[in-house]
Amino acid sequence: MKRIVPLLICLVAAFGLLSSCKITYKLNGASIDYATTKTISFETFPIKASLVYSPLAANFNDKLQAKYVDQTKLQQVRQDGDLQLSGAITGYSLSPQAVKSDAYASVTRLTIRVKVKFVCKPNSTQNFEREFSAYRDFDATMLLTDVQDALCEEMVDELVESIFNATVANW
Repeated sequence: MKRIVPLLICLVAAFGLLSSCKITYKLNGASIDYATTKTISFETFPIKASLVYSPLAANFNDKLQAKYVDQTKLQQVRQDGDLQLSGAITGYSLSPQAVKSDAYASVTRLTIRVKVKFVCKPNSTQNFEREFSAYRDFDATMLLTDVQDALCEEMVDELVESIFNATVANW
């Protein structure tokens, strides 16, 4: 008992010193300097793909904006934010992936591609224009209409996560 009391006192003192330090760790991975970066603006990402799935644009735009609103302290503004995201959904395509002995596809791949332009006014070295893509394979015996809602939901989540990580999660 006599050894435990001094040990507890040391632990409490160490905790007091550590708690007075400002250590910031965010589980969402965002590393934003809120002293210089306070706002974000989004342009609507239209579908510019030859094959169009109409709910895709609204779903993508909503989830992209929600990700930044939910996981950062950035204030969303209509235009000219400290961070700016714009672009387009440039691809929505199907392609056969595995061919059976009878020359028919057994697996089909659905791919979504999004071109993103990112502007970081406080630090222009972080600006970029690049394409992000996600895909899911499904059994070719299934109709696209039967699986596309679920597959698009998964791919949009993946794309939004990738874009978020590329823009504000500087590891």
